[in-house]
Formats: sequence, C-alpha cells, structure tokens
Amino acid sequence: MSPITPLSFLSGFALSIVIAALAYRRGSLSRSGAVGALIVGTLIFGLGGWVWGVALAVFFISSSALSHFKEREKAAVAEKFEKGHRRDIGQVFANGGLAALIAALSAIVPERVAPAELWFFLFIGVMATVTADTWATELGTLSKAAPRLITNGRVVEVGTSGGVSLLGTGVSLAGGLLIGLTVGLLAAVSGQMVWSAALPVALIGALSGTVGSLLDSLMGATVQQIYYCDTCQKETERKVHRCGTTTRRLRGLAWFNNDLVNLLSSLGGGLVTLPLACLLF
Repeated sequence: MSPITPLSFLSGFALSIVIAALAYRRGSLSRSGAVGALIVGTLIFGLGGWVWGVALAVFFISSSALSHFKEREKAAVAEKFEKGHRRDIGQVFANGGLAALIAALSAIVPERVAPAELWFFLFIGVMATVTADTWATELGTLSKAAPRLITNGRVVEVGTSGGVSLLGTGVSLAGGLLIGLTVGLLAAVSGQMVWSAALPVALIGALSGTVGSLLDSLMGATVQQIYYCDTCQKETERKVHRCGTTTRRLRGLAWFNNDLVNLLSSLGGGLVTLPLACLLF
C-alpha cells in the first residue's frame, strides 16, 4: 500500500473534485451525490493509495458511461427503479461507502491485528461487486431474452428486482474482472505484489463480483421493498410512481431499500474474496 502523506490526501481531494464536478455537469451525480463522491474519493485515494483510487475511478467512469448508454431504450424500464441514473449521496455511499471505510480501517488498524492483505482483498470484492451489479443493471436490461426470477426461475418483466439474465450475469462477470485486473496489474506495476499474482487477483475480482451481484438479485427478489402501482398495474421500487400514484407495498421489508441492498451485497462480495484468496494464494 502507498504511504499516507498530506500530499496523497491533497491529490485525492483534487482528483475527486475534478471527477465529481465532471460527473455533476454530465448529469451522473446530483449535488448531494457530488459531495458524497468527493468524500468517498478523498478517503480512498488518500488512505488506500493511488491503486485503490484508480479502481474507484474505473468503477465510477464506466458506470456513469453505461448509465447514458442507450438511454432511450432503457427509459421504459427506469420507472421500476427507486432512483434514476443521477446518483444522490445515498447511492454514492451505498456503492462506495464501504470501500472508503475499508480504506480507513486499513490505515488505522495495526498490521498485527489485521494484515494489509485482508483489506486489499476486501476492497477488491466490494468494488468488484458494485461494478458488476451496476453493469448488470445498465446492460442486462437490454437483453433480448426475458429475465427470470433468481428464486424460482419464473419469467418476469425486464427491470424486475431479482430478475437475472444470461447477458446480465455475463456483464457482471466482466465488470468484476475489470476491477480485479485493474488492481492486480497496477499493484504489480507499483511493486506491491509480484506479476504472477495479477491473474489470480483478476479471477478473484470476477468471481466475487458475480457472487455479490447475484446476492443483490437474491435480496431484490426476497427482502427488498417492492411496491405496486394500481393505476399503471406495474411493480416499482418507488413509493410514489412516476404517474403520481401513491403505490402500495407488494412484498419485502418496508425499510429494506435498494441502497441497503447494494451496501449488503458489496459486503457479501468482499467477504467472498477471503476464502478465494486462501484457495488461490
């Protein structure tokens, strides 16, 4: 891990300002989301080092780009989601907050209590999961084949929480692989690990990201709050549908929203890396 210095914090703060400002202007972040991105980015760059910071940037840039990809085709599905592609501070913390916490713990907790490798793999799993899940959401909704509910295989509408498709699962694997490959190669370039370790790290990213994404779908099908609009006769994550109708709760727990699903699935993806690391290293 890179040494923590005032310069690393200032560099992380400056880069985070630039990224957050560009994302806000492009419409990928709300004002609160830009503030959240500034906090998360500064902590990860400043405490985790530039390798971790680049991984965060890869997630954010790729996810923002995909959210604008074929927006017109995805517009009909967007009504099902609790929030749009303009991420607020809740979404930013749900996707990056745990990674920022891991970066902070890696700097605070003594090596004798928790080795650096623990935080390294947890970070990979968390970032791989949020990337995999975001990619699956943004591209999986474009699948020509109807998704199936992860719990029972029943065919459901595109965008239904808990629905999975071959395309969505495939791109989640690719998203996790990208994060694992990014961290593995950059860690090797910086001398933090040997080159031969880059491939296992990439594999850990791919597998943990996919598992975390599927866990997200499982929670979406079981415990996430889902509502029903009687006017449009459609399921939605929104308490008030886009048509203006106040929806009624259909299933799930009233307090278990999509942000919490994202946070817990990223934690699950992070924990998956630990047995994988023991197996591969």
